[in-house]
Amino acid sequence: MRLAQPLVALALLATSPAEAAECPPAPDHAAALRALIAEARAAPNEAAGRGVSHRMWALWTDAPDAAAQELLDTGMERREVGDFIGAMKAFEALAAYCPHYAEGYNQRAFVHFLRGDYAAALPDLERAIEITPTHVAARTGLALTFIGLGREGEAALALRAALAMNPWLGERSLLPMLEAEERDL
Repeated sequence: MRLAQPLVALALLATSPAEAAECPPAPDHAAALRALIAEARAAPNEAAGRGVSHRMWALWTDAPDAAAQELLDTGMERREVGDFIGAMKAFEALAAYCPHYAEGYNQRAFVHFLRGDYAAALPDLERAIEITPTHVAARTGLALTFIGLGREGEAALALRAALAMNPWLGERSLLPMLEAEERDL
């Protein structure tokens, strides 16, 4: 039963960052992500490439400790049921508790994106990428956010960077449209 998880997460939300324990460093998955990127590039088809993407997600969502994992899981659960306020509270607490963990920023950006607040999503995506440059999903989110902001040239650059790491992303179908708009500028 997962009832304890939201209760612990809510208790963490009520605790100020100064009162909370210090977040340990995020797990170092850099070598594993580099290997998965190489595997995605070599994947023979989309199904294989998507399988690699799922394994990347398992690394990105591996939080620094149990408290951070509970905040991440709670925020993702709240987002999945459309409770963007609850999700945002969890992700804000996660970013405050673990400021060096990319996924807290990526997930908070996703909620902003879903709410249509692209300008708010942008700095969180940039921070996630700064922390984890191989975060393919954050780079893809950056491309989609730039599209939402009407910045197609920057969207094309961000999408190319994501596709350089995983050429099988579903968003690859957007690149010809973005490149056409780049030529029209």
